[in-house]
Amino acid sequence: MALTGVIPYELGDLTFLVSLDLGSNKFHGNLPQEMAHLHRLMFLDLIFNSFSGEAPSWVGFLHQLQVLNLGNNGFTSSIPSSFSNISKLETSNLKFNSIEDQIPKVIGSLIHLKVLNLRGNKLVGFIPISLSNVSRLETMEISYNSLQGNIPEGIGNLHDMKVLSIQVNQLTGSISFTIFNISRIEVIALAINSLS
Repeated sequence: MALTGVIPYELGDLTFLVSLDLGSNKFHGNLPQEMAHLHRLMFLDLIFNSFSGEAPSWVGFLHQLQVLNLGNNGFTSSIPSSFSNISKLETSNLKFNSIEDQIPKVIGSLIHLKVLNLRGNKLVGFIPISLSNVSRLETMEISYNSLQGNIPEGIGNLHDMKVLSIQVNQLTGSISFTIFNISRIEVIALAINSLS
């Protein structure tokens, strides 16, 4: 039986908490701002719930966070630029929400990031060139959005990349030959775009 209800603001009082997993339940509503007080938190998993409201900007105060899993909820608005403050972040999963606007350029400052999953949102604009700076990136999953423009040539510099999935967007231009520099690549998914 799944847990239900909203997350109480008192959760923010548990300032020694390092791991919080509430995934695969039936929680709903907005996440309380008081969760910004969880300064020791390293692992936050809220996947498969019914949370709503704007993607929480207070996550930027969780400087120890390594895993952020907010996928399969109802978060809206844009990806907060404050995410760039989570300098130790290794996994960022926001898949299957209703997040709009562009992928912020500041994501390129997350030098420890290995997994970026933004699949199935409402993202528009270009793939930021700054992603080429995330040298440890292994999975870039940004398919099923409305991204436009070219695939940045700098992606070919991401030599640890294993999964590059940008299918079902509105990308144009040619496929950069720099992709063939990624010797460890296992999955390339570019289908249903307007590439030539």
